[in-house]
Amino acid sequence: MRKKVVEVSTDYKIMIVDDEEGIINSMRVMLTRSGYFCVGVSNPLEAIEIVKKESFDMIILDYIMTPIHGDEVVAKIREFNKDIYILLLTGHKDLAPPLETIKVLDIQGYCEKGDRFDQLLLLIESGIKSISQMRTIKQFKDGLNKILQAVPKIYQLQPIGTILEEILEGLMPLVNSKNAFILVDDCNSNNDNGRNKIIYKGVGDYNMNVDSMVTMLSPDLMEQIGRARETGQIINLDHGIILPLLNEVNKSTGIIYIESYNFEEGLRLLEIYSSQAALSINNAFLHSLINMKKEELDRTYQELRNRYIDTIEALRLTVDAKDIYTRGHSDRVAYFASKLGEAFGLSENEIELLKVGGIFHDIGKIGTADDILFKTDKLEYDEYEEIKKHPLKGAYILSAISMFKDVVPLVKYHHERFDGKGYPEGLKGEEIPFLARILSVADAFDAMMSDRKYRSKLSLEETIEQFRINSGTQFDPQVVDMLFKILDNYELMKNELKGTFL
Repeated sequence: MRKKVVEVSTDYKIMIVDDEEGIINSMRVMLTRSGYFCVGVSNPLEAIEIVKKESFDMIILDYIMTPIHGDEVVAKIREFNKDIYILLLTGHKDLAPPLETIKVLDIQGYCEKGDRFDQLLLLIESGIKSISQMRTIKQFKDGLNKILQAVPKIYQLQPIGTILEEILEGLMPLVNSKNAFILVDDCNSNNDNGRNKIIYKGVGDYNMNVDSMVTMLSPDLMEQIGRARETGQIINLDHGIILPLLNEVNKSTGIIYIESYNFEEGLRLLEIYSSQAALSINNAFLHSLINMKKEELDRTYQELRNRYIDTIEALRLTVDAKDIYTRGHSDRVAYFASKLGEAFGLSENEIELLKVGGIFHDIGKIGTADDILFKTDKLEYDEYEEIKKHPLKGAYILSAISMFKDVVPLVKYHHERFDGKGYPEGLKGEEIPFLARILSVADAFDAMMSDRKYRSKLSLEETIEQFRINSGTQFDPQVVDMLFKILDNYELMKNELKGTFL
């Protein structure tokens, strides 16, 4: 029977020092089979010179050797290396060095040689755990020192772009990363709709203009950025980590994305540093000492907004283009939602939100498998549960950038029911945002009036009857009543939508 091949890890380097080649070979086989990387040296003087030039985590050495004994080897190594872990071996307990010598030379372990290596292997494994713990402590200590050095820089009253760059440069050494970016809300400026503008800064592969950055964002990364902002929780990805930036009232003001594959030991440091980074950004805005020129900030914001909208629009059109039965659905939902908003006498800003919400309400379906989206038979339980995720996915995608924060509730809750039996949260009645209740009716109206793979479209009379039946259960009665009123002008609306609705 073939033995299982053990993968040798290079995380820890072990040196075996013994003037008997046979002992070295036996130990090397034992350690290699246990997954450890090791080298053997038969000359103790040569071993000292190698340790001076190369980095090793542990030395396993014999006590009685020529031309010098093991304790002399350790004494010389301790002159220039106080950290290396040392295990001393002897052929007989009567030949062991005095206990005082072991203490003075900081020898961490002692073991008698034998035919079996069980006890030695236990000592080695215990030593590796100690080395790992010391590494973590050292990394944490070094990381805290780096934070202490970096924090004064990020608290200096200087242009926000410089502060963000200092923050990223302070983060990189904590997790040995070179690529990262920050997206933060500019708390000192708003656009015409009263929404915060966005400031972007990247380093490494993300040191680029806004146009290029937005096109690099995958739907999954956009969703996860939004999730971090909405939940205020750290999001671990296969290729990196997203750290939410929270202000003094625990509200998200932005995110930091760091590209790396190993955060286990540096995660706590990142949490400490990111909290300081968030405070320094808030401090800069609080003192209103943003030296970035207004024209440049406006242009950056507009470019970011336009490119992000273009990106999501392209994704939305991808969803629409998948199926001729739903093509144009989002545009029509936006149209009917805005008509309902006008009938209710809503403000111009609220009507704009209904339009944007209608356009993007199904953006979360970009991550749903085609075989589920296009299925003509009744969905299985698991398939339906997957479909039900699209409002939340869409909300996260739009949450990635705060300019869409007012649209998020519409997208997130457009499948809630007035009786509380909807999803994703089972909200009931007026718990559901009013604009989301309008969007729900507009969405259902167009769905009923359109052909689908699993059924033909309903007539206007049949659709009206469905809304009567479901008023007060699935739909808000107030919104249903308003729908009936605007349908008095249905022929006019059909003409306005000619070419897309029919």
